[in-house]
Amino acid sequence: MPIKDQIKNLAKKFVEDHPDAATLRALVRARKPTAIRFQDDGIVPNNPHFPVLLYRGAVNLKTRRFAPEVIIDTMFDRHGWGRSWRDTVYDFVHYHSQIHEVMGVARGTARIECGGIKGRILSVKAGDVLVLPAGTGHRLIESGRDFLVVGAYPQEGTYDECTDTRERPDASKRIAKVRKPKTDPVLGAGGPLLKSWRIKPSRS
Repeated sequence: MPIKDQIKNLAKKFVEDHPDAATLRALVRARKPTAIRFQDDGIVPNNPHFPVLLYRGAVNLKTRRFAPEVIIDTMFDRHGWGRSWRDTVYDFVHYHSQIHEVMGVARGTARIECGGIKGRILSVKAGDVLVLPAGTGHRLIESGRDFLVVGAYPQEGTYDECTDTRERPDASKRIAKVRKPKTDPVLGAGGPLLKSWRIKPSRS
């Protein structure tokens, strides 16, 4: 999301009651994510090295003490994924060429297309977390009225938004240079993202 949305969310976070480390650990479930790879489809480059990761039911949001979006936002922040925003997902195909993105569903349900128009439509609900490596095309297909997502980014990288096919040659070069994040946004330094996102050696 644009910087203005991140600033708006930062102002909210200053006045909210956040779960402490022990409470947060009790609310986060150690889930093995589903890894989904997408090839360059001729329009959307996707990522040549890293798969999309889908964590089903990664967060227990049934507690009444904290708002669901606060729990997810705090989880991302504790694991080094910041510049967060809270909103829905754009309904047009777009991708980020200089940064990875994580989206945690705080409320409601939705169907999100990943990988471009030749990719897959994933059904998500509150408590699910979707990690999109740089270059992954995504857009909202449909959602419930109460659908709310918390998005965030790793420490390294610059937010951008690519929608034009004329950007592809330069975008593909930028995507290949985006480094693997240092932590998993759901489970931290020992999370499965670090093993799943390994660059496979090329065959000579």
